[in-house]
Amino acid sequence: MPKIFILLLVTALLIKPKNSLPDSSRAKTVRETVWPKLQAELKSKGLSPKSSIYIRLFKDLYLLEVWVKKGSKYQFFKPYTICTYSGGLGTKIVEGDNKSPEGFYTIGPKQLNPVSNYHLAMNVGYPNKLERLKGYTGNSVMIHGNCKSAGCYAMTDAGIDEIYTLVYNALKAGQQTVQVDIFPFRMNSEHMKKYASSRSIPFWKTIKPGYDLFEKNHVPAVVGVRGREYAFN
Repeated sequence: MPKIFILLLVTALLIKPKNSLPDSSRAKTVRETVWPKLQAELKSKGLSPKSSIYIRLFKDLYLLEVWVKKGSKYQFFKPYTICTYSGGLGTKIVEGDNKSPEGFYTIGPKQLNPVSNYHLAMNVGYPNKLERLKGYTGNSVMIHGNCKSAGCYAMTDAGIDEIYTLVYNALKAGQQTVQVDIFPFRMNSEHMKKYASSRSIPFWKTIKPGYDLFEKNHVPAVVGVRGREYAFN
């Protein structure tokens, strides 16, 4: 066998595809169970199972929303109830503060955990770029199953089965990362007035523009950092 052919064969075996996804027998079994149902639900709403998805959470409502891209905008797909999270309203700042983060995050292939002790899990990516700049500490903040939380967003196993499968298949279809925006509440004027005396209101005012952009356009805000605050689009 020519040496060049052997070299190419070995190289092909050693190099994983750039967008390879972690997997497990547990996650495969879940997909085989829930993906046919999810595909049927997507198609019934005029949505493609290969479309990009967007996730946002609202702490005070214990609500996780999944939106699916249709044309140039995103359409609401399904709500999921959050079993529990830690620390009430207000974002996480330091390791051990027993808080769940608020802000703008992304989930890529390497952040999937198909063998989690909490059934299935996805690392939201805390601390993000801005939080690292501010010196926030902590790690391994997940959206996971098992309905128990110590700083994470805990779903029922049935809920995470669907959410994880939607994220997995969106990444498999070519979406590079799934944006996850976490808000304390729906950031309309009524709620901003309601929580005006909270110590977190200065921070909440900096994330409100990202919420407003999606409400206006139904397109996830493009989030960057300017100075020590979020910058949008």
